[in-house]
Amino acid sequence: MKRINITIIIALLGVLLGVLLTLITVKVAGFHKEFDGDYNRWRKLNLILQEVQKNYVDTIDMESMTDAAVVAALAKLDPHSVYLPPVELVESETELAGNFEGIGITFNVPNDTAIVLSPITGGPSEKAGLMQGDRIVRVDDKDIAGVKMPQDSMIRLMKGPKGSKVKITVNRNGTLIPFDIIRDKIPVHCIDAAFMIDETTGYIKLSKFTRTTYTEFTAAAAKLLAQGMTRLLFDLRDNTGGYFDQAWKLANEFLERDDEVVYMEGRQRPRQDFDADGRGFLKDIQISVLIDEGTASSSEIFAGAIQDNDRGVIVGRRSFGKGLVQEPINFTDGSGIRLTVSRFYTPSGRCIQKPYGDDYQYDIYERYAHGEMTSADSMKVDTTAVFYTVRGRRVYGGGGIIPDVFVPLDTTKATTFFINCNKKATQMRFAQSMFDKYGKVLAGIDDFDRLDRYMDEIDVASQFLDYAARVDGLKPKEGEWEETAPYQMPQLKALVGRFSKLSDEAFYRFYLPIDDTIQAALNNPSVIE
Repeated sequence: MKRINITIIIALLGVLLGVLLTLITVKVAGFHKEFDGDYNRWRKLNLILQEVQKNYVDTIDMESMTDAAVVAALAKLDPHSVYLPPVELVESETELAGNFEGIGITFNVPNDTAIVLSPITGGPSEKAGLMQGDRIVRVDDKDIAGVKMPQDSMIRLMKGPKGSKVKITVNRNGTLIPFDIIRDKIPVHCIDAAFMIDETTGYIKLSKFTRTTYTEFTAAAAKLLAQGMTRLLFDLRDNTGGYFDQAWKLANEFLERDDEVVYMEGRQRPRQDFDADGRGFLKDIQISVLIDEGTASSSEIFAGAIQDNDRGVIVGRRSFGKGLVQEPINFTDGSGIRLTVSRFYTPSGRCIQKPYGDDYQYDIYERYAHGEMTSADSMKVDTTAVFYTVRGRRVYGGGGIIPDVFVPLDTTKATTFFINCNKKATQMRFAQSMFDKYGKVLAGIDDFDRLDRYMDEIDVASQFLDYAARVDGLKPKEGEWEETAPYQMPQLKALVGRFSKLSDEAFYRFYLPIDDTIQAALNNPSVIE
């Protein structure tokens, strides 16, 4: 009964407490702002709160109750207006800041143990002596290996303020070794890979739009230009966005003076246009932009600008459709809200934001269910919302960016053996076992062709089949390995190759031959004819 009463009270106060936010003096864009409005409504709200606090049958945690009510109130607005408690606010800002404070390692957890993929060069862990392949078993006095600890919990234990000390105990070849590490600022890179596919075609994979994206991207592009790049495949798949200004700056590098990049507009925000200045150093580079259903926000701004200006070709599947502008409003207790104040529109006038309703969070599942991932004819297109690019090509609204070249999700390559290996993460654990055996050699290889030959020398295929059968009891049926090998072997080489000096570059290079979107981009022109 107690739980029901509290739930009812939270529901009743949800919208009212949302209004309470407007009473609070907040810090917006560097200055303090006092909201005004109808104080009679707020007086009623205060009376309700006072009565609840004075008379409710049980003790009330007013802080958690208020947080829950605020979350409920903002949920009535749109899917992206959110309340962030202090811890979540810090994590949100850290993720996009381009750096964080911690020990400086990348790791994965293939089998309930955090395994160091690589210490970040110049970071505290490298200076302390942590090595690739170390298994982290303890952080300070807390065991993290073999206890099914979530990966984000491990990260929180290792992060901490610059200058603080943490003891990391690792298992290295059966020996437990403790390391005292002084945390420091750690750079977070948003370029996953940048390399030449052939003599004239470059490839850049961007994971997010952080504060350092423009700097990292221009450096990567300059390196590829020096190697002969005249065409770029820019991979924005699964890029969930980030800082708007970084997308604007990147688009500016490809567009002519006065070409429109994007505009934003809202009920209380007049239209604001963002154009190119014509000083970009990539205006003569052909570009194909790779997108999929995980491409969102700032990534869609960039793709929309390239498409509407007929500057390049968009390849892949319809993007996510997140085009709402969130304004940060932070409170003195360390919490804050991200309030939607405007919508983004592409140069042709398309609203990037897809419609939202009760099934918004299940939209991607609906795309699978309705066949959009495998058939262009099933793609959701609002043919009543027709717009035109600068050359007069038709583009459509309805949310998201619709590609010029559609690439279906290929579900035919996954055999039963492949699926069963994925379920048990056999490939990842196998890659770790290969590092344990060949780590010293792998760590010294910095040439892709040499790495590929070495994979054949150590017979990765035979070793994997033996490992899958011996460790996980998985064996392909007759003829099944021959069917799945062309698809599974690049994946295995990519995972093992990550332990070489090439790191993520090796991962993406091994995937190239089986990446249908990249192959489609290579086989289609990067210019609008």
